[in-house]
Amino acid sequence: MKNRFTRICIIFLLVFFSFLLVPETGLPETSNGSTGQGIYLVELKGVVTAGQAAFIKRQLETLDAGAVQAVVIVMDTPGGLVDATLELTRVFAVTPVPVIVLVAPTGAIAASAGAFILVSADIAAMAPGTTVGAAMPVALSPGGAEPAEDKTINFLAGHMRSISREKGRPGEVTERFVTENLTLDAIEAQEQGVIDLLAPNLETLLVELDGWEGEKGGRSFTLATAGAPLLKQEMNLQERFHDKVSDPQIAFLLLMVGGLGIYFGLGMPGTFVPEVLGALALLLGIYGIGLFDTNTMGIIFLVVGFALLISEIFTAGFGILGIGGAVSLLFGAILLPQEPLMAEGWYASFRATAFGVVLAVSLLFFLIVTVLLRSRRRWRESGSFFRAAPRAEVVRELVPCGTVKMRGELWQACSDNGATIKEGSSVEVVRQEGLTLFVRLLQERENGGDIPPQ
Repeated sequence: MKNRFTRICIIFLLVFFSFLLVPETGLPETSNGSTGQGIYLVELKGVVTAGQAAFIKRQLETLDAGAVQAVVIVMDTPGGLVDATLELTRVFAVTPVPVIVLVAPTGAIAASAGAFILVSADIAAMAPGTTVGAAMPVALSPGGAEPAEDKTINFLAGHMRSISREKGRPGEVTERFVTENLTLDAIEAQEQGVIDLLAPNLETLLVELDGWEGEKGGRSFTLATAGAPLLKQEMNLQERFHDKVSDPQIAFLLLMVGGLGIYFGLGMPGTFVPEVLGALALLLGIYGIGLFDTNTMGIIFLVVGFALLISEIFTAGFGILGIGGAVSLLFGAILLPQEPLMAEGWYASFRATAFGVVLAVSLLFFLIVTVLLRSRRRWRESGSFFRAAPRAEVVRELVPCGTVKMRGELWQACSDNGATIKEGSSVEVVRQEGLTLFVRLLQERENGGDIPPQ
């Protein structure tokens, strides 16, 4: 059971990182050769996660208002995290250029969090056959999803109304998205003033917006979008990592894997694999649900990584603690806090160095484990030194498992009958299973003979 759980954990983590390392795909960067101001293009697909919010926030905060005339967000989302959504609405308000949100293509939705994002845009558009609304917040419980408390609903309804009035939209309609789960199709949304125009695709939207006049932050603007070059960025590694981990489904699975790993590890100690995998998965799950911010979690992973590496030196972990420490250091390097006064190139070189160190440490411990496994297979054919000695000394109390010293080596050991054996006691080795010894208190032979020495 324990080995099976370990294989499941490893497969899960491999699949997770395969998705993490696949670059985000979307609309390619395009340009028609125009030298005018460009249009920043962002895609918001699927669940609104903290990683996506961080990605969009970085783009809006770092854009050059002299080279970019507007930001267009093409959206299709069933909803997402409240904190991430509110962060996006705040960023939209302070962005120096107009933010345009288009719900597209036909069949796309702007549900729940998507309704907040659409309403908070400076210019809102929808493709025919799309839907907006159903923004009543829910709370997750063991029994499933259920409506949130009235206090939360009232607050978000008031916030929706406030945003709508600021943007010149009917607050009495949009607040019903939250209080009544109101949904509107594209035509109904335009008729009731929730959106500004209909556009079946991005190309049509840019043509419709050409010459559009408006005001933001006390300054008027006139868009020249027809033929404007489109600019697009990809998520960096930290944002992609955050996006995958903060997906509610992934975060929940990580929490489950982490809890089961620690349970199996403490219930059946031996290899340290379930404990280490479980601890790392649990930390990732806690980070995914938003209990710690990115900077704090990066420091935690760095500390845990160094602690595991040090533990490997003083514990018979057979390389597992070392590999876990290397992986934890890798997570810490990805989530390393950003210091505004440090050059951006420094972080890139640091992460490259961290990846190299992690790879080297992982290979080293992998070789150690490989040598140990090969030596275990040869014990029956090898000399007596590689066989378990008949006697050992307890160096860490067995309750019922702990550590014994045999021929000067530290071994994981468990009491054969489940009894507690105190530190300093002499024990005899009953049997060996893999890298674990099963022992009992040393008893004198009935004929008075001694157990042969080690």
